[in-house]
Amino acid sequence: MALSALVAMLAVPLAGHAGERLSVVATTGMIADAVREIGGEAVEVKGLMGPGIDPHSYRQTRSDIVAMTRADLVLWHGLYLEAQMEEFLQRLAKRQTVVAVAEGLDRDRLLGHEDYDDKRDPHVWMDPSLWAEVVATVRDAMIEARPDLEATFRDRAGDYLERVERLAQWADEVTSSVPAEARVLLTAHDAFAYFGRAYDFEVIGIQGISTESEAGLRRIRDLVGLLVEREIGAVFVESSVSERNIRALVEGAAARGHEVRIAGTLYSDAMGPKGTYEGTYIGMIDHNITTIVRALGGEAPADGMQGRLTESAR
Repeated sequence: MALSALVAMLAVPLAGHAGERLSVVATTGMIADAVREIGGEAVEVKGLMGPGIDPHSYRQTRSDIVAMTRADLVLWHGLYLEAQMEEFLQRLAKRQTVVAVAEGLDRDRLLGHEDYDDKRDPHVWMDPSLWAEVVATVRDAMIEARPDLEATFRDRAGDYLERVERLAQWADEVTSSVPAEARVLLTAHDAFAYFGRAYDFEVIGIQGISTESEAGLRRIRDLVGLLVEREIGAVFVESSVSERNIRALVEGAAARGHEVRIAGTLYSDAMGPKGTYEGTYIGMIDHNITTIVRALGGEAPADGMQGRLTESAR
């Protein structure tokens, strides 16, 4: 059955009623986490993309389609993050409430990329202050779907946004301890530009802002030369991206007599394991900040901002 036909068959209005939980489907784990924090027991949320899932290449499954067409509210990121789902989500928006929560951000605050003249870097969650604006959009979409729960959603969102702001302040504090000459973050793909802008790091991704782009041999060779020339000794892998290119860099540098270590795994496009602290947005960013700061010579507690990082994440 064609997707359009399946959508038509399943898309029956299911507006929320007082006393019932708001049913929400969110594409990414970060959005789903915001819904849970804002809604608490008043929402039922399904996140489509779990730990280790790459949103750039993810395609909706039949069960995803059923869940989305039966939900009261569908939230997706936008900014071409869910590139393979975008057409479906735009079609679905003609039949029910579907909101691209990052599309409303001021374009002047969004970063572009030389590989994509007409697109903006979607990885805005890497800057907690910018992500807070997305959380506010999630809150507003939930209130519009269930006006009777506005007080609950506003109160809980206020508490959550305060915690996100504390995270941003803590990140600013500990990243400032990294020596200026060590502020180089080299990762598998270009997902950390907003982090770099917020905390004054030079960020280098082997691949572009989408993992769909390929890193050629010339790119690997050029980056090996950069590692050797600037004596960069630490690089990072990502939980949702293959380690192949990073390991090629390490081996290439070793062949030229320069030792480079893989300093840790960062969460880029997906959060940590379900049920863990790192499986929340705040835990994800806490993990990343702690891992980067400690690996590059700065000072941060081994167990993170709240003392909650798991042993496997350090």
